[in-house]
Amino acid sequence: MRVSSADDRQSVDLQRDALIAAGVDERHLHHDKASGAKDDRPGLKACLEDLRSGDCLVVWKLDRLGRSLPHLLSIIARLKERGIAFRSLTEQMDTTTPHGELLFSIFGALAQYERSLTRERVIAGLAAAKRRGRRGGRPPALDQEKIEQIIAALEAGASKAAVCRTFSVARSTLLDTLARAGWTGTAAGKKPTAKGARAIA
Repeated sequence: MRVSSADDRQSVDLQRDALIAAGVDERHLHHDKASGAKDDRPGLKACLEDLRSGDCLVVWKLDRLGRSLPHLLSIIARLKERGIAFRSLTEQMDTTTPHGELLFSIFGALAQYERSLTRERVIAGLAAAKRRGRRGGRPPALDQEKIEQIIAALEAGASKAAVCRTFSVARSTLLDTLARAGWTGTAAGKKPTAKGARAIA
């Protein structure tokens, strides 16, 4: 059993009465007062841990169990692997019957269809954004103007360490940025380091 709110305005009485009328032993009832979207539901966790092979998990309604169709199907599939049946009173779904097995298969196909549609929408959205000149992923750490200033400083003879300090940029970010920009080395006119001195690059 589950209600969405933790306050006293919502009650599991309706669900309790329906489950007991369906033959569930009151000692085996579990309940949560939490949103169905939550992963951490102690009542659900305790219920799943109590179930043994040959048992049947009964819910008043499908949305009392899973936070989404894929989540619901995942729970039922794991129950099936453990030899545990599933029954939903409102939807009249019972995996011990051929009709219930058919419904479960249809739900699984629908969940797969939903995932495929979502993936197609994401790919289409990325392609549309790319056509408009937008790129996905994280925004660059340095904008184009700052990159040009950094390259100009390096070509004027500044060391990478000095550039990092001046532009407040991490060395790893600087090296990645230079590699993406295609900058390969110092300018030809850079003064050579005096003999015996150490250069910080």
